[in-house]
Amino acid sequence: MRIVKSIHFDAAHFLEHEGETRPYARMHGHSFQLEVAIEGEPGADTGWVADFGDVADALERLREEIDHRLLNEVEGLERPTLENICVWVYGKLKPQFPGLCAVSVARPSNGERCTFEP
Repeated sequence: MRIVKSIHFDAAHFLEHEGETRPYARMHGHSFQLEVAIEGEPGADTGWVADFGDVADALERLREEIDHRLLNEVEGLERPTLENICVWVYGKLKPQFPGLCAVSVARPSNGERCTFEP
């Protein structure tokens, strides 16, 4: 089975490796959607793959680190592409959720999404 939980956050970033002629090099902001998927067999005692409350708490702690921030200043997100945000989130959550199987980060207003499935 697979369970999925998502949150939204707003943050700014810039991609300086793009060069000054590209718009991504200037600081700008996005509304992001972050989604995590956890796979496993439901526990015999709980019937859950993972406690959604625990997942929500972990995602809220992540939101506190990145919401309304300049992502370039967050340790590990110095180059905050969608790809790198996915890997960063995975690294933060995998120790607590061994069944973590996918992390997606989207910018819905741009129609863009990246999914990391190690």
